[in-house]
Amino acid sequence: MKIKLLFICCLAGLTQKTLAQDTLKLNIKEAEKRFISSNYQLLLAKYEIEQAKADVITAKLFDNPEITHENLLYNHETKRFLETSFATGQFNTQISQLFKLAGKRNKSIKLANTAVKLEEFEYFDLIRTLRYQLRSSFFKLHSLQQSAKIYSAQVKALEQLLQASNKQLSLGNIANKDVIRIKSLLYTLQADYHQISTEIDDLTTEIKLLTQIKSDSIIETIVPENEKGQIDEIAYTVLLDSAKTNRIDLKSAKTAITYAEQNLKLQKANAIPDVQLSLVYDLKGSYPEKYAGIGISLPIPLFNRNQGEIKKAKIAIEAQQATYDQIENTLSNEVFKAYQNAKRITNLMGNRDQDFNQNYQILIDEVTKNFAKRNISLLEFLDFYESYKENILQYNQLQYERINAKEEINFVTGTNLFK
Repeated sequence: MKIKLLFICCLAGLTQKTLAQDTLKLNIKEAEKRFISSNYQLLLAKYEIEQAKADVITAKLFDNPEITHENLLYNHETKRFLETSFATGQFNTQISQLFKLAGKRNKSIKLANTAVKLEEFEYFDLIRTLRYQLRSSFFKLHSLQQSAKIYSAQVKALEQLLQASNKQLSLGNIANKDVIRIKSLLYTLQADYHQISTEIDDLTTEIKLLTQIKSDSIIETIVPENEKGQIDEIAYTVLLDSAKTNRIDLKSAKTAITYAEQNLKLQKANAIPDVQLSLVYDLKGSYPEKYAGIGISLPIPLFNRNQGEIKKAKIAIEAQQATYDQIENTLSNEVFKAYQNAKRITNLMGNRDQDFNQNYQILIDEVTKNFAKRNISLLEFLDFYESYKENILQYNQLQYERINAKEEINFVTGTNLFK
């Protein structure tokens, strides 16, 4: 009996510990830390960089020498195979080495190194994009979780009110239409709560995928008040200069032009033929016997002078320049849009009474007490309740938009101007 009791206690303890572990309290710094160390997309991007570095090793390698050996297979006079003696055998051996001209090897190395830079830029731009996605989703999730608490509290309060109203209905103290009105509001709130819970689940799944948090964990976001602060006034020109200096995708586009230019140089060098030198030893097949010679092989660039690849390389430079111009133009518009949005939300929140929510909470508490005392009608009570809900939801949404405006400026400028 004692053993069973001990087992049950241990099992209960483990169950409580498991339930406690299922809820993960997460702040944005911890989320970013998990994201950088565990995200699969970043891991795959690192593999791409390592592959590009392997291409540099390949570009640095010299061509291998080539050896050719020809031997007498069967001597019909001596009736023996594979003879190599001077008296009755014959063989020919040749070793050759290709020498690349016009600096092809060095040009290939430079091209491969530039390719590594491009992969690294893609990696850092992927971090920039996914970090913005993570932070924006995190703060949106926090806003929805705060709103969900309001819905949950209202649903519970209306359920209690409905239960009490049903008792009063049975006693004949209130009309049936009042009970139906309470039910209608309750069902609406329950449907809204279900919808917001679905959005919370979607955002939670997105954050879990970005940070590799266990799928069965429940995330509870934590956002300190200092992360909800005002947006400092920064001139648009300053933001634009920061973006042109720091945006990784713009740097990548500039490097892509360099890559195309280096490729053009390589393709022009490929039009110049390479030289192959060889050493030959022939036992008796040449004059004089035991012939030793040196040879040179050089293609004549009469028809193929690599015209097609050179033309493609020239077109690639123009295409990359157009891509760079497009990214620069897109960048300017993104910065201006983020700047305007930040100004709007700053002005909107600045004009809002900071004590409004607190005063409104006091008012709704008084309204609830007065309704319980039958000092106000059901319609007045429900109108106050609906107005209260809309105000809280609007405030949470504005708080999110203010935080996200800072995140958007950081994203479009490629900086951490706002932390």
